[in-house]
Amino acid sequence: MPTSTSSEEEIETFYEELEKAMSECTSQDPLIIMGDFNAKVGQHGNDKAVGKHGLGIRNERGEQLVTWCDEHDLIIGNTCFEQQARRKWTWKQPGDNARNQIDFILVKERFRNALLSAKSYPGADCYSDHIPVTAKFRLKLKNVKRRPRNIKLNLALLKSDLSLRQRYSINVRNKFQLLGQLEEPEEQWHQLKTAITEAATEEIPPT
Repeated sequence: MPTSTSSEEEIETFYEELEKAMSECTSQDPLIIMGDFNAKVGQHGNDKAVGKHGLGIRNERGEQLVTWCDEHDLIIGNTCFEQQARRKWTWKQPGDNARNQIDFILVKERFRNALLSAKSYPGADCYSDHIPVTAKFRLKLKNVKRRPRNIKLNLALLKSDLSLRQRYSINVRNKFQLLGQLEEPEEQWHQLKTAITEAATEEIPPT
């Protein structure tokens, strides 16, 4: 995450790496990004990323974060719920009364209704000047059936490996013995294809 002393180049690199990580997710994934962005986004403006319950005044880093969120259809979850001020602070300056909201939970806009709450816990003992931020979600996940991957067999080995060729031939012959029990030509053809395929899968290694 960028620090308060990070250069513009370092911040750009950070967002590029974040985008690269996001590209690993599909549009159906409930993407959640959490961290210390060292940015103050303030309260709701003309942008869609920030809710009505942010804290403080937006700074330049905050403007960068909000613009980036708008471009990627993300909302800043812990600005979307009405809370006491102490539930909005995410950072406190040691030995000072200064409090800021610079740690955020980002969520895809399409999952906005799944986000039930997001707030900080100032009483947590975590040995840090940052305050933990938590969120509650209610998600209904679909069981996605993945297609079996087609495995490409190294058929060239049948020509070069005598032992493999013999094992494969024996395997096929053993499976062919079942064909005599079938009367219909269509059933015999189906069994023939199955025998060849199964024998190849069992004996020939993939490429």
